[in-house]
Amino acid sequence: EMESKVSEGGLNVTLTIRLLMHGKVRGSHSRGKGETVKKMREESGARINISEGNCPERIVTITGPTDAIFKAFAMIAYKFEEDITNSMSNSTATSKPPVTLRLVVPASQCGSLIGKGGSKIKEIRESTGAQVQVAGDMLPNSTERAVTISGTPDAIIQCVKQICVVMLESPPKGATIPYRPKPASTPVIFAGGQAYTIQGQYAIPHPDQLTKLHQLAMQQTPFTPLGQTTPAFPGTLGSVAGKQQSSVALPLPALTLFPCICPGLDASPPASTHELTIPNDLIGCIIGRQGTKINEIRQMSGAQIKIANATEGSSERQITITGTPANISLAQYLINAR
Repeated sequence: EMESKVSEGGLNVTLTIRLLMHGKVRGSHSRGKGETVKKMREESGARINISEGNCPERIVTITGPTDAIFKAFAMIAYKFEEDITNSMSNSTATSKPPVTLRLVVPASQCGSLIGKGGSKIKEIRESTGAQVQVAGDMLPNSTERAVTISGTPDAIIQCVKQICVVMLESPPKGATIPYRPKPASTPVIFAGGQAYTIQGQYAIPHPDQLTKLHQLAMQQTPFTPLGQTTPAFPGTLGSVAGKQQSSVALPLPALTLFPCICPGLDASPPASTHELTIPNDLIGCIIGRQGTKINEIRQMSGAQIKIANATEGSSERQITITGTPANISLAQYLINAR
């Protein structure tokens, strides 16, 4: 019954749908001083906001009654198809690629979207003709996942309608930490109390970033309260102490080794221990499936990390990190990022 009401646009429930788009795509949508977006707002009756900032990705937030959201999505899907058609007139490609959109959905709602044994997502694919993929991992520094939908504009509109039904029937559980795209930047190394950027084979001191990195290293509470954003830093930082004095630059999630010269690297700083507490409901995303994520953090940071067993009546778990100050600060940063 709810599905028929939603598909007819009669269920006057206000919803917020978030889309993830590349900056250059957004450019085509807002050219002519935002005329395209302005037209979409006026004709659909939905509120459409595009995140600002020097980021390769943008978040497009569409809010309004369900019928307004469907109108906005129809306009976006047909606009994308128009862009594809126009780009094909200048290319030799014969087959027309599908329209593809990426939704950003709270992870707590993804289970309902997939359904038991994948039954719901299969039903949506079969009844709409759209391809639907739910990302396995959460987007960085958030509790949201990307849901990619592709197909003809009509298939996408029907697919969005069915996804809206699921989101209305299964509201998010607990607090959602929204995904916020980060500006594109070069990796930064933190070693021996100094910040470095990579230039060719060398690590060059980077004075501009030193304050931010120092604040990160000194941070005693790596978790920000739920609902607030985690600090944005230009890259992931860490150092590997050893005879060759190599340093590690970590543009998450890839681990890249750079043979570089880092003056002032301590050969073996003394090991110390740091303790922090993590809410029980976040411990799973830090440990990962069969311990994959925590092992990754151990390898990347070079720190020893022990997670205490859950104690009855406590809503928190104790984590003990042992290693050099650089190891500990990197482990804290990676735990925070998860």
